Amino acid sequence: MNDRGERARMETGPASLLLNTLRHPVVMIDRDGFIAEVNAEAEDFFRSGASILARSRLSDFVPFGSPLIALVEQVREQRVAINEYRVDISSPRLGPERLVDIHAASVSEVPGAVALLLQERSMADKIDRQMVHRGAARSVTGLAAMLAHEIKNPLSGIRGAAQLLEHAVSDEDRALTRLITEETDRIVALVDRMEVFSDERPVERDPINIHLVLDHVKAVAKSGFARKVSILEDYDPSLPPVWANRDQLIQVFLNLVKNAAEAIADQDDGEIRLTTAFRPGIRLSVPGSPDRVALPLEFCVYDNGPGIPEDLRQIIFDPFVTSKQNGSGLGLALVAKIVGAHGGVIECESSGQRGTVFRILMPAWREARHPAPRPNPVKTEMEGRS
Repeated sequence: MNDRGERARMETGPASLLLNTLRHPVVMIDRDGFIAEVNAEAEDFFRSGASILARSRLSDFVPFGSPLIALVEQVREQRVAINEYRVDISSPRLGPERLVDIHAASVSEVPGAVALLLQERSMADKIDRQMVHRGAARSVTGLAAMLAHEIKNPLSGIRGAAQLLEHAVSDEDRALTRLITEETDRIVALVDRMEVFSDERPVERDPINIHLVLDHVKAVAKSGFARKVSILEDYDPSLPPVWANRDQLIQVFLNLVKNAAEAIADQDDGEIRLTTAFRPGIRLSVPGSPDRVALPLEFCVYDNGPGIPEDLRQIIFDPFVTSKQNGSGLGLALVAKIVGAHGGVIECESSGQRGTVFRILMPAWREARHPAPRPNPVKTEMEGRS
């Protein structure tokens, strides 16, 4: 390794193939602080090709005084393996919110060299938060069942009494009885919405073309609440079917698109973007099953609105949390419940400069594991006669 070109050379041997199969960035830093070796995931992480990285120092990518630089020096001096967790290496070149776990070790065959494996924490943290959201939704389940029994029955009596009084009071007082009736109906409607959380039946699922679902959602939105909003599409046409319930998916995306439309309602340049993509590498352990479920399908709803207030971002999927003046705070909680019931994950990223994106990761349909439902032969025969 006498020059920088030699530092960046990746030999096409078994070691190189092994490194490139890892789904985490792996880099080797030489004694002078230059990036000597990288795998394919590291090129994506540092947003640069291997040839550019070969001419760069690690310090070119991280902030001045970054703990990552100090960690490399410590490993180089002590020649021991060191792990650091939840290290913030955000920078203009790497982008914001780059939180990583760092595994560093000296390379005995190359004097002064240090190998780094970086594991991004963002997805793990978001999945952890998703478990919290599901727990909050379960708490609402019990509350909804209690409300349905303990509140709706008395409310029906109050409403009936108000209707009877309406015919026996003066015109001046009749407005008060109507107010009682309207407010009673509003409370019943809220309880009805909460009752959805108490439905714990297994989701009936089929292989669904997500693009047909999104096209339907777009048509509904353009004919109503998003009539004057620009809705763009960026789809991966080769995407496999998603293993899901069509009606519930429509409910999820209608809610997200409606929220996006309301967020950009006052903007002349407001737009919503719907995207689909295949993102292998995310796997989630499911309670009660020894398998780790792959979530390769990514569906996103972007908007370029003002973003979600910072104090709400961590709890946006909790019940009764809303930034709307007259909102109930149940919409996104229901979205999180539906996605969770499908074995998926939903996450939200938001900032004033870049708008907001809701990203859903879901399992794909696999014929070997989920055979498609066969048509009823009796029904098919009758249909053929009609």
